Amino acid sequence: MDYVNFGTAGLKVSRLAFGLGFRGQADPDEAERVIERAIELGINFIDCANVYGLEDHRKNAGSCEQILGRVLKRHRDDLVISSKVCGSVGDSPNDSGLSRYHIMREIDRTLTRLDTDHVDVYILHSYDDGTPLDETLRAMDDLIKAGKTRYIGVSNFQAWQVLKARWIQDQAGLDPLICIQNPYNLLNRELEREMWPAQRDQGFGVMTYSPLGVGLLSGAYTIGQAAPSGTLYATVRAGHLAKEMNATAQATLELLREIAAAHSKTSAQTAINWVLSHPEVNMAITGGDTVAHMEDNVGAVGWSITAEERAQLDEVSSGQERVLD
Repeated sequence: MDYVNFGTAGLKVSRLAFGLGFRGQADPDEAERVIERAIELGINFIDCANVYGLEDHRKNAGSCEQILGRVLKRHRDDLVISSKVCGSVGDSPNDSGLSRYHIMREIDRTLTRLDTDHVDVYILHSYDDGTPLDETLRAMDDLIKAGKTRYIGVSNFQAWQVLKARWIQDQAGLDPLICIQNPYNLLNRELEREMWPAQRDQGFGVMTYSPLGVGLLSGAYTIGQAAPSGTLYATVRAGHLAKEMNATAQATLELLREIAAAHSKTSAQTAINWVLSHPEVNMAITGGDTVAHMEDNVGAVGWSITAEERAQLDEVSSGQERVLD
């Protein structure tokens, strides 16, 4: 495993993070084993959220933090832990968003489930236009001062929202956000438009999620054939495969398989390697449901596609219209 600084911070993170937004894992003991295997393979960054839950996120929100809490008893000093806040955790008016009320309540609930006194990075899960950003950022700064988080970040923000946040923090003397977390893959290259220039100017860390385009780039699907039984596009996303496997996606997958074969790698490993080939990206979040998925994903590091191969993948995927996250 390779390790890099998280943006301009001194924090060292693995090039792969393990995300606990399990899509197809319902067994808490098996989920714990997958996390343990990720740690064995050198991953030191575990990403979670207060709304993540096994099988049914809405019904079981918080269960992934509880599972991670069991693992932390054995590895706390060796891991960088993140969790997120903003998503709905109930039906009451203050059960979502980025108000001071919600943030202060949810960090304590998260820490109780994790059974720890702090998270390393606390992340705003999305932008909340119903709360003044100044209120949100002052609340997050108070969490740093209280020792409940070491750093703060944002997820699913647009570039202008990131820059607005950093301007407010600079003007008010608040601790700056150190990272963003957004989707990025061969079938969703939106970050290149405005976020990459902003990152190069400001130097914040970048962790990307969905490097396999909701599994479409995993190599599990064959053009013109039904999704294999038990896969995401045969269950949770049933009926979406034909629509999302458009001409650009098909051409991208075909080239991805050719390049993967040339390196004796899988399509999934090559797709993740393409993400990591961008200098703006510190980490790619992988989300395997099984030990086998995790072991395959880790094969994305320790090697690199060539500059020519990256240019070929850039060109063939540039016509992608549908944005996958």
